[in-house]
Amino acid sequence: MSGLRIIQHLRLVLQGSLPGHDAFLELSGYKRPDVERARQQDPPPRESAVLALLYPKSGELHCLLMLRPQYDGVHSGQVAFPGGKREPGDASLQHTALREFMEETGADTSDVEVLGTLSTVYIPPSRMLVTPFVGYMERSGPWAPDPTEVARLIETPLSALLRDDILKRRDQYIAIMGRTVEIPYFDVDGETVWGATALMIAELREILRPFHDPAKLA
Repeated sequence: MSGLRIIQHLRLVLQGSLPGHDAFLELSGYKRPDVERARQQDPPPRESAVLALLYPKSGELHCLLMLRPQYDGVHSGQVAFPGGKREPGDASLQHTALREFMEETGADTSDVEVLGTLSTVYIPPSRMLVTPFVGYMERSGPWAPDPTEVARLIETPLSALLRDDILKRRDQYIAIMGRTVEIPYFDVDGETVWGATALMIAELREILRPFHDPAKLA
């Protein structure tokens, strides 16, 4: 099955140089602060990690996203990969990603193979440096999402994430800019995926460009 070829491809590519976010940022016309410059801020930004989990379901690879509930915060109602901020007891950011994934989805992460990381993303409104980990598990769930953290889980076929027609544009108010601008976003299961998560998906799509042909995913 080509799903195994995709996982093998990711094992290799994620250990090398990454495409980064410049191509997607050009679509938005908005340049995020440089990650290294962000690290030099005083006080330094907080660190966090997310996990983009791939797993087989119904004969094809899926990727798990989640919709955050509405709350009084900058990421209210947004679609994201499960994850959160690093805690003092976390041995590493990988530990953070796996712990947060388990806490938010309720799934056991002991069998997750971490394939590597995507490029770090800096989120100015929350002053957060986010490291996205890509993982693979030979099974899915069982899910028991935390209702305080998750409005719903979005199990998305990887083939859907690689389709060209999910990339769209809309007007969006950007708090840090204080105005409404036209942004690129991904339409995933009827949800608008923009901002940091869109950057991560865009980079993953670029890494998986050799598999964009649906025939290669079958």
